[in-house]
Amino acid sequence: MGTLASELGNQIDKLSSRTRVYVDANVPAGVVLHMRNRLKWDVLAVIEDDSLRRASDLEHYRIARKLRRTLISLDGDFLDERRFPTIDSGGVVILSAPDERGLVRLVNRLQKAYFSRTARRRVRSLVPPLLGEKIRVHPDGL
Repeated sequence: MGTLASELGNQIDKLSSRTRVYVDANVPAGVVLHMRNRLKWDVLAVIEDDSLRRASDLEHYRIARKLRRTLISLDGDFLDERRFPTIDSGGVVILSAPDERGLVRLVNRLQKAYFSRTARRRVRSLVPPLLGEKIRVHPDGL
């Protein structure tokens, strides 16, 4: 018997095959819209929820894991192993590009490499694709 969060997470995974991400407040709105409208991701954007907007980075990290969502941020602080241990990660993606257009290109590459149906077949289907991993995505590579 698991926790309430783990049991609910299993049910959520069964109901939706869409990519589920938790986007912190520093990701531009245009990138969030691209994720939703073009990539068809299920995006929980912190900036759209007053209670989440005020949460600490540690709370964002924990909530993303609990909700079985990959955390997407521009904040490299999430790569700090002392504060944010990889073992506790639901998957973290740190994006780095000079402008919004570059960020959109990065999420498109992320879609192809990790979240497309082809990529998801490589991992267990009911597990977030980057569970327990952190990656930095920048114009020079994934």
